[in-house]
Amino acid sequence: MSFINDDFMLSNGTAKELYHGAAANMPIIDYHCHLIPQMIAENWQFRDITELWLGGDHYKWRAMRGNGVPEEYITGEKSSWEKFSKWAETVPYTMRNPLYHWTHLELKRVFGIDKLLSPATAREIFEECNAKLATPEFRGQALIRKFNVETVCTTDDPADDLRWHRQIADNPFGTKVIPAWRPDKAMAIESPQAYISYIEKLGEAAGMEIRSYADLMEALQKRHDFFESMGCRLSDHGLETFYAADYSEEEIEKIFSKVMSGKEADAAELEKFRSACLHDFAVMDAESGWAQQFHIGAIRNNNTRMYMQLGPDTGYDAIHDVQCAAAGHRFFDRLTLEGKLAKTILYCLNPKDNEVLMTMAYTFNDGTVPGKMQFGSGWWFLDQEDGMRKQMNALSALGLFTRFVGMLTDSRSFISYPRHEYFRRILCSVIGEDIEKGKLPASEMEFIKEVVRDISYNNAKHYFNF
Repeated sequence: MSFINDDFMLSNGTAKELYHGAAANMPIIDYHCHLIPQMIAENWQFRDITELWLGGDHYKWRAMRGNGVPEEYITGEKSSWEKFSKWAETVPYTMRNPLYHWTHLELKRVFGIDKLLSPATAREIFEECNAKLATPEFRGQALIRKFNVETVCTTDDPADDLRWHRQIADNPFGTKVIPAWRPDKAMAIESPQAYISYIEKLGEAAGMEIRSYADLMEALQKRHDFFESMGCRLSDHGLETFYAADYSEEEIEKIFSKVMSGKEADAAELEKFRSACLHDFAVMDAESGWAQQFHIGAIRNNNTRMYMQLGPDTGYDAIHDVQCAAAGHRFFDRLTLEGKLAKTILYCLNPKDNEVLMTMAYTFNDGTVPGKMQFGSGWWFLDQEDGMRKQMNALSALGLFTRFVGMLTDSRSFISYPRHEYFRRILCSVIGEDIEKGKLPASEMEFIKEVVRDISYNNAKHYFNF
C-alpha cells in the first residue's frame, strides 16, 4: 500500500466513514490566501517545479536552512535543478514535520506521483513534474480548478488598483477570485519615510491629497467602497497584539502630522495611533457588513542580517509572546458599545493563547449570527496536526465546534489545496475518535456527517456570503 493512500491520516473506521462519506468531495472556499492575482489573471505557466514549489515558500526554506543547505541553493543563483535536488535531499529529514506530508500529498494529488521524494528519485520526479507543467492542464487556473475551489480571497492593499481582479472577473474560469482588504500599511507609522511614501500612493489611488488623519480615513473609506464594488466582503489584519489605548482625535491628528513631517513617533504615540486606526478599520467593516480577521502574535524579520539581504517574508519570522487579553477585550468592548462589531475571526500564533482568544470571541457573541465571533483554524506555525487538534479542542471545549468556518490555505502556492484535504482528514479523525470512545453518540451519525460537511464548506459559504 502506498504512503498516501485512501485512508491516510484516518485513525479509525468511523473517521474513514466520515471522511469518505461526508468531507472528501466538498468544494473549497479559500477565504484567506496570498496567491498573486496577476498570476491567476494571466493563467501562469510555471517554468518548472522549482518555481512552483520553492519560489517564495518560506516553510521549505526554513527546513532547508535547518538541514545545512547554503542560501545560494535556496534564494540564490543556483539552477532550478540544483535547488530542487537540495530540497529532495532535505525531504527525508522532514519526517514528522508537516512538510513531509504536504510534499507527498501534493506530488500525489497534483502530479499523480506516488513515489517518496529523495535523492534517489529526485531526477525522475523533477523531469516528470516539468513535463506536466509544460501542458495547459497544469497552468495556474487549471491547478486551482483541479481541487474544486469555488472561491479564492487574495490579500490586497487598499492602494491596489485591483486591475488583475477585474481581468479575472471579465474572463471567468470557474473559480470566483475576490480581493480581501489588508490595511496594515495605513497604520505602520514606525518608519516615517516609508509611511510618507505609502500615504502618497494611497492618496493617488483615492484621488485626493492626504494632509490629516481625517483625510486618511476619508481616503481609506473611498478605497473600502471601491473594494466592495469589486466583491470584497472580508478584511484581514496582521498584528503583534490588539491595540486599544485611550486617545483623543486631537492627539491622533498631532501624531499623524508629526510622522508626516518625518519625525518618529514614541512608543505611547505608536500605541495610540494604532488603536485609532484599528478601531476605525473595524467600524468601516461593520458598516459595510463585512467580516474581519485578526491574526495575532507574529514577531517578524528577527534575523537582521538576512532581512537586509533578502527582505521580509523569507523565513525569519517566529511566534511572539504577547499579552493580548486585556487589549483585545477593550477593543471589542468599544465596538460593541457603539453597535459597530462586525463578524470576526480570531487567530493566534502562540498556542498558549488558544483559550484566551476562544473565550474572547464568545464574550462578544450577540445572537445575531450563528458563529458571529469565531476562533479561526490553526495558523502558520500551528498549521499542522498538533496545532489543528489543539485549536479544535479549545473551540469545542469553550464554544460551538459545529459553527466553525474551517480551513484556509494562507499560502502563496497554487498547489497548497491538499492542505484542505489534510485538515478534513484530521477533522474526521478527531470526531471519529470521540465516537469510538463513546464520547459522541454513534446513533447521530447522519447529523455528525452534516457537521463535517458544514465545517468543510457549508459554514464558510453561509458566513461570508460571497
